[in-house]
Amino acid sequence: MYPSYTRRGDHVIKKEMIAMLLAGGQGSRLGVLTSKVAKPAVAFGGKYRIIDFPLSNCINSGIDTVGVLTQYQPLQLNSHIGIGVPWDLDRNIGGVSVLPPYEKSKGTDWYTGTANAIFQNIDYIDSFNPEYVLILSGDHIYKMDYEVMLDYHKSNNADLTIAVMPVPIEEASRFGVVITDDNGRIAEFEEKPPKPRSNLASMGIYIFTWKVLREALIATGDVPNCDFGKHVIPYIHERKQPIYAYEFNGYWKDVGTLGSYWEANMELIDIIPVFNLYEEFWKIYTKTESLQPQYVSGEAKIERTIIGDGSEIYGEVYNSVIGSGVTIEPGAVVRDSIIMQNAVIGAGTQLNKAIVAENVRVGAGAQIGVGEYAESQLDKKVYAFDLVTIGANSVIPEGVTIGKNVAISGVTTAEDYPDGALPSGGYIIKAGDK
Repeated sequence: MYPSYTRRGDHVIKKEMIAMLLAGGQGSRLGVLTSKVAKPAVAFGGKYRIIDFPLSNCINSGIDTVGVLTQYQPLQLNSHIGIGVPWDLDRNIGGVSVLPPYEKSKGTDWYTGTANAIFQNIDYIDSFNPEYVLILSGDHIYKMDYEVMLDYHKSNNADLTIAVMPVPIEEASRFGVVITDDNGRIAEFEEKPPKPRSNLASMGIYIFTWKVLREALIATGDVPNCDFGKHVIPYIHERKQPIYAYEFNGYWKDVGTLGSYWEANMELIDIIPVFNLYEEFWKIYTKTESLQPQYVSGEAKIERTIIGDGSEIYGEVYNSVIGSGVTIEPGAVVRDSIIMQNAVIGAGTQLNKAIVAENVRVGAGAQIGVGEYAESQLDKKVYAFDLVTIGANSVIPEGVTIGKNVAISGVTTAEDYPDGALPSGGYIIKAGDK
């Protein structure tokens, strides 16, 4: 049995629902973008980081207690979250708590699966004695009112409610897929079926009645790589406990590949954006630095572009997302690209369809993203798009020519480019940057 209440000083803590945000994944399909940073901490939209979206959803939905489970490369993520001030989550009771794996009397255990991470934090959840627990992923872009989903969960007397959305049937095998009856109760759940019989895909957003989840975690949590889709949900379903599907029809993007990440950023600059960052009633909050205003020189040209605070634009920028503190030097032309914080694009450089991570330095006169597409020599599954991907803190020397579908990470010099070029499909990963 879990405690009926918890005392902290003179306070009796009883939260109706708390959120547990899974933010420990590497995001290996983002290649060099996540070689030194957790996927939820990757910059997005010129100003934000991916984790800002579920955190903002929580505070906009009235949820004031969030546990963030970190593991892989957590330094930047921890610094970004801090004590939760930007999201109004700096609370004496509740607020945001960063929950990395920790040493126990029997030793130290890494989180080995989504459900195992929650299992290792049962005591944290118990301390708030919640009626319900909301499980979230830290790597999706969307806006959702979790309070509406909770009302749906209550109205059905559900033990578990899974947020789902319709996807093209040819893509359904990448998700957990549900089959429901006429009342929305889930009759069958299949995790990534090779031949899906439904196009209702799980979004990885769950509301559990806590006592039900607690029992399921104790029964399954020590299973190797314990996962919600493979272990916890089947455990509850086998006991014929009520599981319902909450259908969501808004914008939701899994930015787990370089292609989907680039596409989601580009959708922000449409004349009528599919995903609107500027809605007053549902703000997206983030940690912001005190920066000077943007500067655009008289010679600069800018079309359909988001530009972050403190950026200086002397060249030309088209159809791009530019982060804060970026410098585009005179004569440089940037097209269809994402440039993250504090990067410098050298004078006269031509940059086409690239993702340039934070603190990158590109030398003058480089030609980047040119030529014909070629298959990646590094990883065909990760680098399967005609994008140039440059990892954080990298340096590109002046005057080099770089093709399409390439990956670069580290401080490179002219000697790394035979005949001054890196052909399409090629890569340069310096020692220590793998």
